[in-house]
Amino acid sequence: MSSRNGLAAGALGLGAAAALAWIVDGITGAARSVDPLAAVGGWVVDGVPPAVKTLAVNLFGTADKIALWCGLALVAGAVFAGLGRLAARSPRTALVAAAALVGATALIVDTRPQATPIDILPTLGGGVVWMILLWGWASERRGHGPTASTDQGTAPTTDHRAAPTVDHGTPDRRSMLRLAAGAAAVSAVPVGRALTSGSSTQTARAALVLPSASSTAPVAPGADLTTAAAPPWQTPETDFFRIDTALRVPTVDPATWSLRVAGEVEHEVVLTWAELLGKPLVERWVTLACVSNEVGGDLVGNARWLGWPVRELLAQARPRADADMVLSRSFDGWTAGTPLTALTDGRDALLAIGMNGSPLPAKHGFPVRLVVPGLYGYVSATKWVTELKVTRFAQDQGYWTPRGWSAFGPVKTASRIDVPRSGREVKAGLVAVAGVAWDTGRGIRAVDVRIDDGPWRSARLGEEPATSAWRQWVYPWDAPPGSHTITVRAQDGAGQWQTAEVRPSDPDGATGLHIVTVRVV
Repeated sequence: MSSRNGLAAGALGLGAAAALAWIVDGITGAARSVDPLAAVGGWVVDGVPPAVKTLAVNLFGTADKIALWCGLALVAGAVFAGLGRLAARSPRTALVAAAALVGATALIVDTRPQATPIDILPTLGGGVVWMILLWGWASERRGHGPTASTDQGTAPTTDHRAAPTVDHGTPDRRSMLRLAAGAAAVSAVPVGRALTSGSSTQTARAALVLPSASSTAPVAPGADLTTAAAPPWQTPETDFFRIDTALRVPTVDPATWSLRVAGEVEHEVVLTWAELLGKPLVERWVTLACVSNEVGGDLVGNARWLGWPVRELLAQARPRADADMVLSRSFDGWTAGTPLTALTDGRDALLAIGMNGSPLPAKHGFPVRLVVPGLYGYVSATKWVTELKVTRFAQDQGYWTPRGWSAFGPVKTASRIDVPRSGREVKAGLVAVAGVAWDTGRGIRAVDVRIDDGPWRSARLGEEPATSAWRQWVYPWDAPPGSHTITVRAQDGAGQWQTAEVRPSDPDGATGLHIVTVRVV
């Protein structure tokens, strides 16, 4: 068995193993991101320090999951190919190593949030089929060792200088073809499953007609000041940032969805999908921001959300007097710890089912997610939400808090220059400098722009339909030739200017003023 063929056999075995794992995953209904590769990926995400997570988001942005999947695939391919090469020399050693790898992966799967004993079956099934295929191939190859050939009817030569002719090719090619055929056959089912994955949820979403809102949120006249090359005031769902820990978007059937309110309450409540649709829903403009958003970054978006105020649901459950936190849980086990006051005051935290006039996209939490103005998403914006546990900060923590992030996460006042982009050339004369500013708790009162080291000048603001939404701004600049810096700052609704102190996003959000450099020609 050649080392090169051993590498190929290991890689083909990986495909067959992953395929069978997906098949078993579909049969058992293990749909909570507990297939082997997703489980290992989730384990990696859970284990990395906050600084590494922030670095990944800064490097790849909303493509961080694609980067992680590619990295996992490369590592898995290298490991399996290495085991295939080992099998070329020592099949038994390779089998022991493979069994250890399968066992470790099964343990990771079993320790994932909400995992049940049945969820390890895809891992075990895929691991077994890989070991069987590789062992069979190695055994067959050993049975086709080199043989000496002589001419028929001629006595064997006694010339020790004549080396026997060795057939290295045909048996190994046949075994490789058999292994490839086996991998392809097993892979046919999961490929079909991948094409139809979540079809029932997609059908339910497509068929959903959103109820009319009892309180609407039309776009205020003059709110949208969008200039050329600048993002629109309302962020389309296709452009809305997505940062979460779900490597595989959960597929949740709204017909079976429910939300349980428990913990330190006088009365436990279970809300069904049909009951939620019958509630008096409201529309609200809310800008959401990720705590990992760097100064001037794009991990922020503004949308019109349709939902039922969370305070109405909590009022039914009647939280006890000593409770100060709500631990929300996602379908995939992710949690966020939100101050109870943020869900019960007048800011209109929502159990959202709609986004910009359409049902929630799956990647943004369909069928139901939390939208809480004034807080970064890591402590509030739980997607695919299934449970609200009324508790205390002294007793419980959300997913990111024990990993070094602040427990409360209020959104900081921020502003961004969208045009002109840093490093670009612009023509001398009147230039529209434009962007957005947000403080989703107090709103934005003013925005100032400074050219080079000159004085601060007031920008023109768009209308503010809600303090929970960002405001667009425009500053007309008579640009002279040369290289220039442009700086922006925002003032919140209470009259406080955003800080110029430069701080990283860890542990509770980045601060500093956004500065761009342009060349005027």
